[in-house]
Order: sequence, then structure tokens, then C-alpha cells
Amino acid sequence: MTFAEDLGGAWNLRVDVQGAPSDQARALIGVTVPAAVPGCVHTDLMNDDRLADPFLNDNETAVAWVGRTDWVYGRDISWTGPEHERVDLVFEGLDTVAAIEVDGVALDSTRNMHRTYRYDVTSLVDATPRPLQVRFTSAYTEAERVRDALGPRPNAYPEPFQFIRKMACSFGWDWGPTLVTAGIWRPVRLEAWSTARLATVRPLATYAAGAGRLDLTIEVERTGARPLSAEVLLDGRTIATVEIPANDTAVRVVLPVAAVTPWAPRGHGDPALYDLTVELTDDRGTDLDSWQRRTGFRTVEIDRADGAFVFRLNGSPVLVKGVNWIPDDIFPARMTRARYERRLREAADAGVNLIRVWGGGLYESRDFYEVCDELGLMVWQDFLFACACYPEEEPLSSEVVAEARDNVSRLAPHPSLITWNGNNENLWLHEAMDWADAPGGELTWGERYYLETLPAIVAELDPSRPYQAGSPWSGSWEHEPNDTDHQTFHSWEVWNREDYGNYRASTPRFVAEFGWQAPPAWTTLRDAVSDEPMLPDSPGVLHHQKADDGNGKLARGLAPHFPAPRSTEAWHYLTQLNQVRAIRTGIEHWRSHWPHTAGTILWQLNDLWPVTSWAAIDGAGRYKPLYFALRELHADRALTIQPREGGLVVAVGNDHPEEWTGIVLIERRDTGGAVQATSVMPVSVAARSVALVPVPPDVARCADPASELLVARLGDARALWFATADRDFAYDDAGLTVDVDTVPGGLDVHVHSVGLARDVLLQPDRVHPLAVVDRGFVDLLPGESTVFRVRAPIDLDAGLIKAPWVLTDLATVLRGHGGGR
Repeated sequence: MTFAEDLGGAWNLRVDVQGAPSDQARALIGVTVPAAVPGCVHTDLMNDDRLADPFLNDNETAVAWVGRTDWVYGRDISWTGPEHERVDLVFEGLDTVAAIEVDGVALDSTRNMHRTYRYDVTSLVDATPRPLQVRFTSAYTEAERVRDALGPRPNAYPEPFQFIRKMACSFGWDWGPTLVTAGIWRPVRLEAWSTARLATVRPLATYAAGAGRLDLTIEVERTGARPLSAEVLLDGRTIATVEIPANDTAVRVVLPVAAVTPWAPRGHGDPALYDLTVELTDDRGTDLDSWQRRTGFRTVEIDRADGAFVFRLNGSPVLVKGVNWIPDDIFPARMTRARYERRLREAADAGVNLIRVWGGGLYESRDFYEVCDELGLMVWQDFLFACACYPEEEPLSSEVVAEARDNVSRLAPHPSLITWNGNNENLWLHEAMDWADAPGGELTWGERYYLETLPAIVAELDPSRPYQAGSPWSGSWEHEPNDTDHQTFHSWEVWNREDYGNYRASTPRFVAEFGWQAPPAWTTLRDAVSDEPMLPDSPGVLHHQKADDGNGKLARGLAPHFPAPRSTEAWHYLTQLNQVRAIRTGIEHWRSHWPHTAGTILWQLNDLWPVTSWAAIDGAGRYKPLYFALRELHADRALTIQPREGGLVVAVGNDHPEEWTGIVLIERRDTGGAVQATSVMPVSVAARSVALVPVPPDVARCADPASELLVARLGDARALWFATADRDFAYDDAGLTVDVDTVPGGLDVHVHSVGLARDVLLQPDRVHPLAVVDRGFVDLLPGESTVFRVRAPIDLDAGLIKAPWVLTDLATVLRGHGGGR
């Protein structure tokens, strides 16, 4: 059998004297720093108290020298395990430009963060410890060398990320810091084997006509020509024995698999999974190697007829309720399965059914995709190209091919993975930003990758999943790439230049990106910024705002809806509220047009450091109010009041396998709760559909828009409609009363309203940094109550609930106060 020895854990780190261009780097020459593998230089230096926290204030700038320095990782290795014909040194991830030596013998030089590397070191290792060194050249040095050799290319950010196969956002983005890493970022091991090993197992498991189908490719590496056998087991039951002739290195079989339950996405059934095992033996019955994964059977299609873009799983259309995923840590080696599981469960708990892994990040770890498999979260995987023109020449072209082949095969077992996407915004921006006319615009720019190379690789290795050339993409050059009437659309005029009310101006076929900024939780921002006083435009706050004119856009986005904030606390509350208002406007509008608009993918779920951004979960893992709003917006059954030609309608969205029937009650009320007009309408909404109920003109027409609102109900679902902007509405003191009960694990905060209370918010981190709450903004009609459940791993002071800004509502903020009850 194959035996492995993990080489993770304690290593040493030092500066390479030939790549120390700064005073800070030269000061470390001759110093040995304890290092951890997997890891990276930044975290090793921080753990040894040699580097300031780059998340604090503007330390990001002060530590920039690290990314410009060459580094050497080292340790001794030996093989004391069973004797075998081969011993391999396997790196699952090297970041990025690395030269590997064992006992002074050069093995290879790498230049791709996204690949696995394997080297035969049989003649170089034995029971005697011998030095292993990995020398990392600065990613800047390599990227700038390639740029100088191939010529400049346009991109969206002033860094050379498109000239190296590395996580692009480590060079900075409009939500992220510039922290250019180096290190052994994924596991490394010695692996010993004899006769043959399983080099690749690529299962494509599909489902149709009530049965499963397993298209299985097995590739082996050999030390000699012997007949081999591969036993294929599903949940421990043998379903095939595949013979591999003595001179063959690959075999493909297609196996019918009866009596399986299909894998289904959230809201459409159970994500059924099966243990798939391949056991390799030789002609004498000797066990040589084994491979095991969990997989699921499902069939995926994208209906693109007449410009549509509808995902169909196992033949059924799926309303996509998606979020865009960026790397959850700027230092991705710090990610653990527990952290992936927490973040992905948070997405699932918010009603999300699809995660788009964005093209400026990573092909994530096996843990990520396994958790998505288990949770029924569909995964849209970008190939790693984003917001730039990418050269199609060497040394990059062959790396792109090798990287794609590596990852398409690696991720094949995962039923959650439902589509491959060629790039993020490159086809669109090449035209929209006139990159062809920019310096370097006449050179190759990546089009061949997206329209030829990558689709050919997917067609060869993974025909079970649909490929799309880019996002956005209209399907061909016959239409502008970001065309609302054809396939995927990115909605960025809203936020960058337009108010969020303009989301209602179009009905795209599929909205793959849209978003609105807000600052992180108060404590997250306060912990990252030591400005005194902390102001929206103080230096630390602005350093943690990476978007072009981001704070200006926040202010211009507030102006049509709210008066200017009177304090930093009010700015924080109102910008978080405006983010919710914006995203609610977009999702409710687009969902009401299902199936014409077949889904939305919010930009973005998560952050990788403390920053003002579009995320629903901030860089410290705290929830913005937007996170809780997503739970409502993604509910299987939801009401919303929408403007249509001819007047208002109640959109009854039923993303449920059963019909939704009942009585829609529509009332026009004043702020005191008095009913001014009423309509009652029976409704029957088929499964997975939307019905529109007209609001009668006499109900819709407010005598005084500043003091009246519409309320629609169907069962437990409710929708509100205000005919005027918040800044023009007459919000009176709601007469809130607050009672706090100490309960096991935290506090229950009971809030009762005498009048209309809009956007009541409890900020748990203002009670304690570890505290959490179970809801965000809450609207209370006159006489209504709610309970905020605050939980923490320590005892909480109930008196803090009544401190300023812990619990407040919109009317209080607009009056210039911060609550305090």
C-alpha cells in the first residue's frame, strides 16, 4: 500500500540574501524565524513578533516590504517508513515562485499557486536526515519580469497580478489589502509506493430516468508493467472491477448505478451522498493504493434558449439565491475545515442555495467543496481570471492549461459543483473599458482561454457540467457582453453612479453580481482603527475603504433617502440600513420576475479583513444587518409590494414544492395603526412560481404619503410599502419599551412598540465583542413586539442593553439621538 509522512508543522524561515531589497529585509539576514507549514511568510513573522498586524490602521503599507523580499523555507527530511520502489515529495500548494532542493539537488522551479507538484526523490531520501529547502522569489519580481518580456496589459487595478498564476486579490482589490504572500500554503508530504499508484480518479456522477450513471476515469503511474485491477465500491458495495492491462496507464468505464437517490440543492430535496472507493491491486492481489471520496448523482443543465439563463438540476428549474465568495482570509493557509463549515453554514442559514467562487481568488480546498456537498449548496466555480487582460503566451499559457486540468480533475467528485465559468468580467471590461485602445491593448488578452482553451478542457475532462465563457457574458459577440436580455448580467451602474431605485429599471435574465456597501460591525471597525475621534473620513477609516471614492458613493447613496448623519454612530447605522434597503430593492424586484429573471448572486458574502465593503459578514466574522435581511429575502415563501405599469402589485413568491393558497390582505394604515382602506383577495400560487395581486387604486393611493403605509399579509408572510423616501416620512417617537431577561447563554431583549417603529436594531458587539444576536433590522407596527436573543460565551451585563446605540430605531437616529433606554 501507499504510505505517507506529513511534512507539515515546524519549519524554519530566513531571508534569501540575494533578494533583500529593503532595510527591513536586510535586518533579518542571518536570522532564523520559526515557521509553520502550511503557512506563509506574513503569518510566520507575525507569530514571531517580527511584523505588525497588517489589519490595524495603515500597517498594511508598513509591511509591504515582505512581498518584495525573497524567502527560504527549510527543514530536514528522511524516510524511515516501509521500503518501497518509489518515494515522492508532494506539494499540494506552493505560493508561488519556488525553487525546490533536496540535499543540494535542484528538483524544479514552480510559478503557479494553483497546482499540485510531485517529485521522485527516491534516490535522495533515506533514514538519514537531509535538508529540504524551498526558495521563494518575490511574486512581484516574477510578475514584473513576465510583464517586461511580454508587454504591458490593461487591468482594473495598478498591480501586475495578471502576469503570474497567483491569487489575484493578494495584490489588493476594491475591498482588500495588498499583502503579497509567499509560502508553502497547502500540505506537503512524502509518499512511498510500489508497482503502481492511483494518479487520478475522476468520477462524473449523473442522474437521469430514475437511475445513476458513473463515468469513471482512472489514471495510474507505474514503476513497471504488471496487470492491475481497480475495484470500485459504492457505500462499501462492489459495483465493478476494472482491469488495467500491463502497459496501460488509463482506463475509462461507464457504470449504470440503480437505486440511488439524486443529490439535490437546498430547498429541492436532500443532498444525497455516497461513499465512492477505488482500490488498486496487482495481479497477485497485493493492495497497492486506494482512493475515497463522497459523491452524489445529479444532472445539471443551463437553459440558455432565447437569452435565458436558468439552472436545471435533475430536470427541474432552480431559482438561484446566491452569494459571491471571496477567499475568507487574505492569508488562506489559515483556513480550516471548521472555519469553512461555519461560514458556509451561515450562508445556508441565510437561505442561500448557490456559492459563486470568484475568479480573483482560489480553487478552494477539498474541505470547502465537501461542506457544500453536505449542505446542498450549489457551487459556481470561476476559473481564476479577473478584471484584466491576460497574456496568452508562454510562460503563462502552459501554466493555465496545467492548472485547469489539475483542478477540473480534482473537483470532479463534488456534486455541489454545477458549472465552470471562464473568467470574471474580462470579456465585458475589454469592451466597456476600451482596453483595446489602452497601452498593450493590441496584444493578446485572454479571449482564447475563455472561448477555446478552457471549454475544450471542460469538454474533455468534465462534460457533466456546463461551461460558460465568462460572467457577465451574453453568449456570443453578437450582443454586448453585459446585456440584460441575454444570459448573465453584472449590475454595477447602481452603486457606482445610480441610486438603488434603478434596480427596478430592468429585468435581467440572471444577475450574477450586484451589491451595495456598508461599514463592518462597530467593534470590527473600532478594533482596526485607532483614530481619535473616529470619523467616516478619518485616516484609519479611509484606509479601510478600498473602493474608488467609496465614501463618496456611500454619501451620495444616502442623500436621496436620509438626511445627512449627525455623528459617526449615525453614519454607521444609516449606511448599514441603506445597504439593506438597496439589496432588498434589487432582490425583491428581480425575484418577482421569476422565471424571466432566474436568480441573483449577491456581491458578496464575506470579507477577508476589516473593511467597508459589500459583504454581509464582515472580516471579523460578525454579521451586518444585511445578513439577516437575506434570510427574509430568500425565504421559500415571501411577499413584496412592487410597482408595475398600471400601479402597485403584491408579488407572491412561492419557491416551495407545494402550492401556496390563502387570502391576501392589503391595508392602508396611518402611523398610529388606524386602517384607512382594505382589500381582500384569495390567491393560489403554484409551486415554484410567482403570482401578482393588483393593489386596488383606492387602497394604493395615500392621502398623506408622509404618514401612511401599505401592509400586505398572507399567512405569516408580510410586506410593507412606503410611498415616500425615509427623509420625507413623518416618523414619530414609537414609544418603545424594553425589558431584558437573563437566560442561559445570554439575554432575551423584549421590545414593544406603541406606534410605528421602523428599523429597530440591536448591535450585540456593543454589549460585548463576543456577543451575537438572532436578527437585524425589525419593523414593528403599532402594538407589536419582538424579542432580540443575544447570546455570548460569557455572562452579559443586562444594563448595557440600555446604553446609547446598543438598541435604537430609525426615528431616534433621525432625531439625532442614539437610543439608550
